[in-house]
Amino acid sequence: MRLLRWLLLPISLLYGLAVWLRNLLYDKGIWSSKSYPVRSIVIGNLAVGGSGKTPMTECLIRWFDDEYKIATLSRGYGRKTTGFRYVLINDDAVATGDEPLQFKRKFPHLTVAVCEDRRTGMETLLGKHDLILLDDAFQHRKVSASCNILLFEYASLLGPIIPLPTGNFRDLLPQAKRAHIIVITKIPNDVSAQQRTQIMQKLRKHSSAPIYFASIAYGAPKALSGQSNTTISSLVDLHDKQVLLVTGIANPAPLLDYVRQQAKYVESIALPDHHLFSKADYERIQSSYAALAAKGDTALVTTEKDAQRLSIDFLPKIPTYFIPITFAFDEEQRIREDVINTLARYSVNEP
Repeated sequence: MRLLRWLLLPISLLYGLAVWLRNLLYDKGIWSSKSYPVRSIVIGNLAVGGSGKTPMTECLIRWFDDEYKIATLSRGYGRKTTGFRYVLINDDAVATGDEPLQFKRKFPHLTVAVCEDRRTGMETLLGKHDLILLDDAFQHRKVSASCNILLFEYASLLGPIIPLPTGNFRDLLPQAKRAHIIVITKIPNDVSAQQRTQIMQKLRKHSSAPIYFASIAYGAPKALSGQSNTTISSLVDLHDKQVLLVTGIANPAPLLDYVRQQAKYVESIALPDHHLFSKADYERIQSSYAALAAKGDTALVTTEKDAQRLSIDFLPKIPTYFIPITFAFDEEQRIREDVINTLARYSVNEP
């Protein structure tokens, strides 16, 4: 597979040229970005998937929920509907996408909307909210936000920055210049100060934005809706259990490594990002669980995002839990103040 991707390098060069030209047209004002008289924050990345946009958005919700009337606006990746739609708690991921549904179920009072056209979404939400969070919108330059928060997964910066399909970058590294704040996510515990400096120096060639570091913080497993959380009360309890870990996310490796440190034994079923579970998937999960359960006490564990798509109706009598995650920042108060100061420089009276 790796060799095949390198054979596609000419396509990556053409893709990179197309992305460079598109950005140039916006930079020169030939194509226009539209701003709106409302505070807004873009949470985005340059690579495909896995940088932590969802936990970053949830951090912003927690930081500013008391201060602003917040709405989140996402494309609703993976949904089978189109156009603008408000997300309801009793919706399913097929109609809304998994991440917006997670926001709504976690923060029921929040306005959560999906729309593939960010301008239409902004114009629909305008006048009803004080702060709009645009999830995964860094490349959607038709909308100009008050604050751009750009995320990089630490591992993605260790090698060469190559566009799709040979590499994993959907935009070019010089576009980091548009960020107001940069966050390097999923920092391993053993990263040295020298390694952090090297990462910062790579980004400093393109951006003067403040750079922050965040590691993943895992919460205690929670039972899927409809199940009683009596089998597992915290991750410590996994040490006597076998775990069937089911994921449909861009990069399950960090979670897999973490659960392996906690559980007696772990077997993994890794599916594509935003994967909609089929009948065959549920049969595979049931079969794998039964094989493990025959050898000892077993639990099925998944991610919070996957929990929006996984139905316990197809997993009878299988104790199923999701592990919530958040970011642990080295300097949380400082990044929060940087966001506040960036928003304060934006006048909501002038589009």
